[in-house]
Amino acid sequence: MSLSIPDFSALKILVVGDLMLDQYWFGPTSRISPEAPVPVVQVTRSEARGGGAANVAMNLVSLGVQTTCSGVVGDDGTGKDLQGLLEVEGIATALAHSSKHPTITKLRVLSRNQQLIRLDTEQVYSEKDAAEVVEVAAKELAGTHVCILSDYAKGSLGQVGKLIAACREQSVPVLVDPKGKDFARYKGATVLTPNLAEFESVAGKALDDADLVQRARSLCADLDLTAVVVTLSARGMLVVSTDSDTLLPARARQVFDVTGAGDTVIAALAAGIGSGLTIEDAATLANLAAGLVVRKIGAASVTPAELNLALHEQGEGGRGLLTREQALVVANEARARGEKLVMTNGCFDILHQGHVAYLQEAKSRGDRLMVAVNSDESVAKLKGPDRPINPLEDRMAVLAGLAAVDWVVPFGEDTPEEIISGILPDVLVKGGDYEPDSIAGGKAVLENGGTVEVLRFHEGRSTSTIVDTIRGSGSKKAG
Repeated sequence: MSLSIPDFSALKILVVGDLMLDQYWFGPTSRISPEAPVPVVQVTRSEARGGGAANVAMNLVSLGVQTTCSGVVGDDGTGKDLQGLLEVEGIATALAHSSKHPTITKLRVLSRNQQLIRLDTEQVYSEKDAAEVVEVAAKELAGTHVCILSDYAKGSLGQVGKLIAACREQSVPVLVDPKGKDFARYKGATVLTPNLAEFESVAGKALDDADLVQRARSLCADLDLTAVVVTLSARGMLVVSTDSDTLLPARARQVFDVTGAGDTVIAALAAGIGSGLTIEDAATLANLAAGLVVRKIGAASVTPAELNLALHEQGEGGRGLLTREQALVVANEARARGEKLVMTNGCFDILHQGHVAYLQEAKSRGDRLMVAVNSDESVAKLKGPDRPINPLEDRMAVLAGLAAVDWVVPFGEDTPEEIISGILPDVLVKGGDYEPDSIAGGKAVLENGGTVEVLRFHEGRSTSTIVDTIRGSGSKKAG
C-alpha cells in the first residue's frame, strides 16, 4: 500500500483529558550515597514537557495541526508553567482550575539514558472539576474537526459521557484513549485505542488473533463504535470495525523509550481521520509514527518530515516533494540527527542515465540528498522558449522516485544561490567545469564550514542531445 502524508495545517483538533507536567532531571552518577544504597545523581540539566493529554496536544502541533487543549490544572505555579509550555508551542488552552487539587506532576530522574526514579504529585480530580471540564470543552467544539479524549484515570474525564454526547450532537468524531475496566462509559465514541492489557481487562483474554478480532468486533457493536484500534506493543496494532480487521506490524527497529507512545498513536490517528483518510490508512500512519517516537527519549513527538522520510525509506510512498519552508525544516532535522546533508541543483528536464549516475555519486558524499529544481520559467530563461519539455511537477516527481534522492524542492530564481544559502548543506555538489567558489551558493556553504565539490558529467548524455535526436527523427519521418 502507498501512503502519503496529508497537509494537516487546516485541521483543528480538540484534546480533552488529564493534563500533566512531565519534569526531567538529567546528570551523571559515579557513586553510591553514604546515607542509603542509592546512586547519587549530579543534576546538570532539566527539562519540562507537557504530559498526559498535554503530550497528545504536543504531538498534534508537531504534525502541524491547529490544536486546542482542555482539562484541569491546579491553582498553583505548576499549572501556570504547564499552560505556558502549551501556549509557547502554539496550543490554545481552555482550562478548568481546581482550588483543591494540585496540577499533576511527574518528575523523572535519568542518568546515562536510564530512568532511576519517578516522583508523582497527584490527586484525583473531583466531579465538580470534571463538570467544569465539560463546560469549557463544549464551547470549543464549533469548528473542530476531531475531538480526542485522553483518559489517564485522574478524574478530568469523570463526565466523559456528556462530552461524547456533545461531540455527537455537533457531528465531531471522537477518539478515546481509555482507562479502567468500564468501557461502557465511552459508549457512542467513534474509535477506542486501548493497549492489549487494557482491552483484555474489559473484553477478556483472547485465545488467539481470531478470538481477539471477534471480541473487538463485539465491543464495537455493544458500544456503538466505528472501530477499535488495539495497540500490541512489539507486534504493532490491530484495527477492527464491525465488518473488517487489519493487523499492522510494528515498524520500530530500535526501542529506547515507550513513554507517551500511546499519545502519539491517538494523535496521528486523529490527524489522519480528520484529513479524510480511511480508518485503516489513518492507523497505518499512527503505526508509523509510533515506530519513530519509541526511538526517542521521554514523551516525544514526530513531524510530517520524519514521517515522509520513513515512508520514503520503506518504499511505500512519502516521496520527498517539499516547499522551500519544508526543505529548511527537514534540513535542520537531518543535521539534528547527525546526518550529512548533500545538495545539488539543475533543470533535470528529460531524466537520463547521466543524471542518474550523477545523483548517485552526489548521494555518496553524505547521508541525505536534496535536489533543488528550476521552475518552468527559469528553465525557459536558461534553455529557450521551447523548454522545458516536462513541467516542474513531473520533473520533481520523477526525481523523487530515484533511490538516491531523499528530497526535491523547487526554486524560481535565475540561480539557486538564495535557496542554497538558506539551506546551507554540509556538501554542495555541482556537475561540470566549475571552480568551487564560482558555484551559486558555494561561498555561503564554505563560510558555514561546508564543502563544495565538482563532479564530472558523463560525456554524450544530455537532455539537449535527446531532444535534438527526437526532433531529427521527426523531420526524417515527415520527409
